[in-house]
Amino acid sequence: MTEVGITDDTLVIEVRGWDKLWSMTSRLEIPLENVLDVRPANDDAGGVRLLGTSLPGIITAGTFLQEGSWVFWDVHDRAKAIAVDLRDERYSKLIIEVADPAETISALKQALFRRDFQRA
Repeated sequence: MTEVGITDDTLVIEVRGWDKLWSMTSRLEIPLENVLDVRPANDDAGGVRLLGTSLPGIITAGTFLQEGSWVFWDVHDRAKAIAVDLRDERYSKLIIEVADPAETISALKQALFRRDFQRA
C-alpha cells in the first residue's frame, strides 16, 4: 500500500511495508505541474513486468511496460487502486493502492485545481 501526500507543488507517494521490497521503490516525488489527471484504476491492465513482483490476485508492484510506456504499480486490492496520469516523468502513469480512493482522488483534484487557478 502507499500513502499519498501533497505539498504546495509536489505529489509525494510513500510506499509502505514490504511493498518497498516488492516494488523496489520507497518514495516517488512528482511535481504537480506534471500530473495530468487522477481517477479510479478500474480499467487499467498490467503489462510486461521489468522490475518488481506480479502474483495475480495477490500483488502487482514495480515497474511495468504497458502499451509502450513505463507504469509504476503498487496494488494488492484493485478496488482501492487509483491511476495518476503523468507527463514529462519517468513513468507515464502510477497505479497505486490507497486507504481511501475517493478521498485521495478528491484531494489530488483539488490540488490540481489550485495549481491551474494560480496559473490563470
